[in-house]
Amino acid sequence: MAIPVVNLADFLSGDPILKNQFVQQLGKAYEEVGFVAVKNHGIPNELIDDMYKYVQQFFSMPIEKKKHYEIPELAGQRGYTSFGREHAKGSDAPDLKEFYQHGQTVSDDIPEKDEYPDNVQIHEVPGFSETFNKAYRAFEKSGKSLLQAIALYLGLDEHFFDNPITDGNSILRAIHYPPITQEPKSAIRAEQHEDINLITLLVGASADGLQILTKQNEWVGVTSLPEQIVVNVGDMLQRLTNNKLRSTTHRVVNPPREMWHTSRFSIPFFLHPKSKMSLACLPSCIDANHPKAYPDTTAGEYLDERLREIGLKK
Repeated sequence: MAIPVVNLADFLSGDPILKNQFVQQLGKAYEEVGFVAVKNHGIPNELIDDMYKYVQQFFSMPIEKKKHYEIPELAGQRGYTSFGREHAKGSDAPDLKEFYQHGQTVSDDIPEKDEYPDNVQIHEVPGFSETFNKAYRAFEKSGKSLLQAIALYLGLDEHFFDNPITDGNSILRAIHYPPITQEPKSAIRAEQHEDINLITLLVGASADGLQILTKQNEWVGVTSLPEQIVVNVGDMLQRLTNNKLRSTTHRVVNPPREMWHTSRFSIPFFLHPKSKMSLACLPSCIDANHPKAYPDTTAGEYLDERLREIGLKK
């Protein structure tokens, strides 16, 4: 399935007609599909290549070394999480993956400083942490522009999301799905789920496997070109918009048998706001046909609830 393609350069062009066309294309895609491919996204190819290079070096280390970077009390929010620890909400089967998470860094005078643990430094892979810091800022910048377009589509001020996501609790996650070495119990590497956050930005996975569930209740593979990133709506944005924008169910399936010997790598950026942001349904998204679907909560409370549901927090 070719998901809708939008050109972020149109939004940033300064041309009001192109900008408005982008806003409408993006909003319509998020109402109908929940996923888009974005070209001219502003994340340099060299940076993406470096990330994948360092990620592959990290995950190829012996498990004993990787375990040094696993800090259970951080609930997977920083550092390494070993194979089989996380599962989808509502599923008992662990996902067939291990991952590393890199989070927000702020100066000491920022109120949220105490909420953000220090990032784990990977000593065996020179350049890893520096590259992830650069990539984190590039993703933040692209995500901010996309949320400005979403705000306009919703009839809000263009900068509605700017303050909540500045110094927000976003996460850059590197995922490794190891080779399949025996007959798997399931055809699924990562069970069907929806993302927790506002939007997710995904730069080219190293192999196929991502599928989304359509409105017709059919699973279809998602493909994007190498110079594009895939961006989808998360549950926080669905909740804020009272289901106007769809948090699409997706999963990762096993490769064909002849590819079982290969790894799959994926690097999503989960764009989160500050924990104090209210996720109360926007009044403009509530009417007689669309009554309020969710109780009020904050981003921090909702994240905490979901981390418990997926097994990362006790």
